[in-house]
Amino acid sequence: MKKVDSLSSARGRLLLQEVYHELKYQKQAGSLAILLICWRICVYDSDLSKYVATEVNILHRLGFLRGTRIWMEEIVNRFYFSAINSFVYFGAAVLLVLIGVRRFSESMDDNLVIAGVVFEALMLFFMFIVMLFTPGEEAATFSYPEPEDVQKEELISEIGEIARDFAQAAVQLEILTGELARMNSNQEQLIEKINELANTFADTASPNPELINCMKETNQELNNFKGTISELNNSAKMLRKEEIEHSVRKEIEKIITNKILNNGNEQ
Repeated sequence: MKKVDSLSSARGRLLLQEVYHELKYQKQAGSLAILLICWRICVYDSDLSKYVATEVNILHRLGFLRGTRIWMEEIVNRFYFSAINSFVYFGAAVLLVLIGVRRFSESMDDNLVIAGVVFEALMLFFMFIVMLFTPGEEAATFSYPEPEDVQKEELISEIGEIARDFAQAAVQLEILTGELARMNSNQEQLIEKINELANTFADTASPNPELINCMKETNQELNNFKGTISELNNSAKMLRKEEIEHSVRKEIEKIITNKILNNGNEQ
């Protein structure tokens, strides 16, 4: 989209002339319609996309007085000065004919002559207004920028906007790259945790050879310990049996000794 600060600038005046040529030669609009549309554009319209093929936006409106002045200078004076001048000459010719006929004939009404004078006076007054808004010498010597220069400026502006968009995209890409790197780091940590958990599950499901050997040695030690305990039990049983026999033997000896003593006393 083209953006123009104001129609009073050099680019704005050139754009106004482009609008005139677009309406006159492309859309074949009438002169009165062109004058009205151009006046509306100069005074209060800011969106020109409905009048021309390209999208153009006016940033600052001129208002009634300045807009009418630009309209008189760039449209009326530049493109309709010859037509207005022709109407002035036409009014002068009509007035001369009326005065001549009135001079040599009494049938000519005075009101008709007065109407001709008023018409010529109005044409001259309108001519005065148009010439009042004729651009001065500085405007005559001023050269509007060529279309190629305008296109170059617009191209540079577009390149600047594209470069700014690329810079923003690069910043966003750097941020996205950082986020992806952080995600990769987190993913690697998660994979390590999963591997550790998988190894733990694998060790639980199928013990490694060292654990199996350790379990075998433990079982062997347990078997040895069991054998030792069995031996201790047997030894304890034998000792208890010997003790019982020894106690029984002592009791028997005591009983026999007592009987012998009792028998000796009775005799």
